[in-house]
Amino acid sequence: MRYRAPGRVNIIGEHTDYNDGFVLPTTTAAYTQVSAERRADRLVRISSNNLRESHTFDLDDTAVRSRPEWFDYARGVAAELEAAGAKLPGADIEIDSNIPIGGGLSSSASFEVGIAVALLDLAGESLPKKQLAQVCRRAEIRYAGVNCGIMDQLAIAACEEGRAMLIDCRTLATQHVEIPDNARLLVVDSGVRHQLPESGYNDRAEECQDAVRILSRADSGVIALRDASPRLLTQNCTALGNVLFRRALHIVTENQRVKDAYAALEYGDLQTLGKLISDSHDSLRDDFEISCEAVDRLVEIADACVGALGARQIGGGFGGCVLCLTTADHVADVRTEIGRQYARITGSEPWMHVVAASSPAGKV
Repeated sequence: MRYRAPGRVNIIGEHTDYNDGFVLPTTTAAYTQVSAERRADRLVRISSNNLRESHTFDLDDTAVRSRPEWFDYARGVAAELEAAGAKLPGADIEIDSNIPIGGGLSSSASFEVGIAVALLDLAGESLPKKQLAQVCRRAEIRYAGVNCGIMDQLAIAACEEGRAMLIDCRTLATQHVEIPDNARLLVVDSGVRHQLPESGYNDRAEECQDAVRILSRADSGVIALRDASPRLLTQNCTALGNVLFRRALHIVTENQRVKDAYAALEYGDLQTLGKLISDSHDSLRDDFEISCEAVDRLVEIADACVGALGARQIGGGFGGCVLCLTTADHVADVRTEIGRQYARITGSEPWMHVVAASSPAGKV
């Protein structure tokens, strides 16, 4: 049996998901491909064509390892599926992917959701898409040590073809909006790789929680940064200190940018959407401090291209990919110019991909 799970491109709304905030992702036609066959025992043999590695684990082995490896994402998904009530068979699984690992296109969540869809199908079972996403998120938190939000898994499991999906990460309520026909979302890989547990991703999550603890003393209604306002931050700037103030400011302003971006898509206003995307990068760079020199340079190159409307870092940060908004008339020239300019710095052209919002994870 063959299955596939798309990558995720977050148009706007970075690091807001684990703060109960709002995000606006879509999917893309870069995939994790999963081939799976049922076994008669409780063993899962999983191989990665990309890594040229294989591993076998027992479905009854649910121990959490202190130093997770790539196959622990699959172990975690299997364990959490069974904890949710599914009775899984063993399986022989082969993985192939054209999603850059560590590039900010959610290769890990695509892997998780693809594995989950395959294992459930082999078991003759299914889960509602939101529950499937929650299972995969728990697997990544527990078995991979990444304190992620729900956005990546839910987008990959449920986003509709040709659309972006506004997610309220507190309630998991979703609204879809058409991506205008003339819009083009160009993803460019900086070539700088991040490893989320070892990067500052978890540090940022902890800093956000520290800010919530301080703000909740001033306003008991603040249970996540989603509940704070710019005014509340300003009133408590001394208690927060410079670093926590800026971390919280990014989340509060980013949530508003997500809402404004959804409205811009509804009206087909690409100019406004582009400015919001650029403002998001400024905030990620200056307030949340998760960019890096190579990514900033790539954003500058993209912004200087004729026909580019806005650019920003996407994903967890500390490297990975940049998203550039442009139009159908300009995408070819923008792509060529970014490749030429970035190659002058790095010596080779970057991997680039024009987003085609695809169908969610499922059986092929």
